[in-house]
Amino acid sequence: MKKVLKPLTIGKHTISYPIFQGGMGVGISWDELAGNVSKQGALGIISAVGTGYYKRMEFTEKIINSKPFEAINFYSKHALMEIFKNARKLCGDKPLGANILYAINEYGRVVRDACEAGANIIVTGAGLPLNMPEFTKNFPDVALVPIVSSVRALRVICKKWGDRYKRLPDAIVVEGPLSGGHQGFKYEDCFKPEFQLEHLVPEIAQEVKLWGNIPLIAAGGIWDRNDIDNMMSLGASGVQMATRFLGTFECDAKAYQKLMLNVKQEDIELIKSPVGYPARAVNTGVLSRLKEGNAPKIKCISNCVTPCHRGEEAKKVGYCIADSLGKGHMGDLREGLYFSGANGYKIDKIISVKELIDELTQR
Repeated sequence: MKKVLKPLTIGKHTISYPIFQGGMGVGISWDELAGNVSKQGALGIISAVGTGYYKRMEFTEKIINSKPFEAINFYSKHALMEIFKNARKLCGDKPLGANILYAINEYGRVVRDACEAGANIIVTGAGLPLNMPEFTKNFPDVALVPIVSSVRALRVICKKWGDRYKRLPDAIVVEGPLSGGHQGFKYEDCFKPEFQLEHLVPEIAQEVKLWGNIPLIAAGGIWDRNDIDNMMSLGASGVQMATRFLGTFECDAKAYQKLMLNVKQEDIELIKSPVGYPARAVNTGVLSRLKEGNAPKIKCISNCVTPCHRGEEAKKVGYCIADSLGKGHMGDLREGLYFSGANGYKIDKIISVKELIDELTQR
């Protein structure tokens, strides 16, 4: 008999089911998806990446060549506020999160924007957010959740936060290398047994206990209830799932509803990214054009991530991640970039968020 999934408290906020919907940008998890996930009792998480593209950029102040100009517009505060407002119309006062990559330009400003917009929980990966509490000190009720991929990273964050800010994370996400988007591992390590989620969870769960009663959220390749139960048996308090939500009607990037139904296992691969980490994506759109030798010309407009150095890294890998993800959100199947976890090929029908949450919890 399956165990009942119990509510999970993160800081001062309690979710009915111990399930995070992973933050997905550009425009995959915005108001419609995150709002409906929170409405159903899990934690909906709004991606703060590329909010300048929201509603065809009507909330962005400056556009050049149909792209948000500079980080101030790519990470539009006006749009983020509107996304949260519209998500709240769906989920009311239930906990609602924001995912903010540490590698972005203007990270601190975007964290403060998310707090002002009404985020209850902030999740950060793509780097070690050693100064994350600095930007939320005026918002003591906001729970902070860093993403780690090793015991070492966990120790560094807990020690630094404890020494400098006299606080610890409200939860920890441990992400294995089967997730969609950017990975916290070297390319070759993504395939080694010792870096797989089932090996990471027990050792990080043991380390977490040394720092206190901090919930551990397992992420990367979680697909069904059996996976949830397995991760919790290994020491996780809950799970984070993202790719499953690509196959929902409420997914904000509507192109995925058609795209994922035709994806085969071999279509999903690890690629190089201007962010400096390997990333997992569907081999279509701009990636196909790269192989054809006719990818779009790269010209940095949005200045989205620090490691790209204003397009220098984009030129090395052959595509601009801001432009490509933005086009993906807008449904450009020719030039868009489409992230997916390793199990994305298992999506065989589009269902509602309610159906998915019921499937994962009601047994």
